[in-house]
Amino acid sequence: MERVKTGIPGLDEMLWGGFLSQTANLVEGAPGTGKTTLGMQFIYHGIVACGEPGLILTFEEFPQQYYSAAASFGWDFRQMEQEGKLRVVMTSPEVSKADLERVGGRIEGLVQEIGARRVLVDSLSHFERLSEDPAHLRSIVYGFVNALKREGLTSVLTRESAALLGEGEGMDDAFAFLVDSYILLRYVEIESTIRKALLVLKMRGSDHDKGIRQFEITSRGIEVRAPFEGREGIMSGSPRRMVDSFVQAFVRR
Repeated sequence: MERVKTGIPGLDEMLWGGFLSQTANLVEGAPGTGKTTLGMQFIYHGIVACGEPGLILTFEEFPQQYYSAAASFGWDFRQMEQEGKLRVVMTSPEVSKADLERVGGRIEGLVQEIGARRVLVDSLSHFERLSEDPAHLRSIVYGFVNALKREGLTSVLTRESAALLGEGEGMDDAFAFLVDSYILLRYVEIESTIRKALLVLKMRGSDHDKGIRQFEITSRGIEVRAPFEGREGIMSGSPRRMVDSFVQAFVRR
């Protein structure tokens, strides 16, 4: 099956080569965990390494903020827009949804204009204000996600999580079954130090690495590193040394 590489060291290996082509891929995490950075890195790699122009749909940030954030990693998004390889569009869930539902809409026009193959939607959380009914919300997001696929796009969809250190961790039924892969980013406290953890919760149509890996945001972007070895309870926010757990179990006996 055709793979769409993210260009993120370590992540493509976890995904067994990358995302599947023309799929919807959700990245969820607390503020500051690196969701938008992951999405921008996915777009950047597509342009410079794969010859795949990209589109960024943002519901909360101005394009200039993406230019600035990208520049901090050495990615010249402004130049890429001038070269017709990228478009950063500030819109709203209501407008983008309606736009994709009609023939000849703005998004369809941009995809055709630059030959876009990848899209970052930042963030899916804004769709939640469109309906308080879970079933209706699911229908709205389902239609939006399928419209992106019909345009031939492989998408990264970010979503804000209120959980900071593992609280309420897990898939949200309203979104989990609508996407093809689900990546969870978490803060983890280990010996009074905050680290970041990444877990691929699901990947439809493919196997994947089920380990929990450490990652960092460096001057070059996100880098996924070694698994958390010798510890359990990582995604709960209260990791324990496995040997300590064994001793506690032995003492209880």
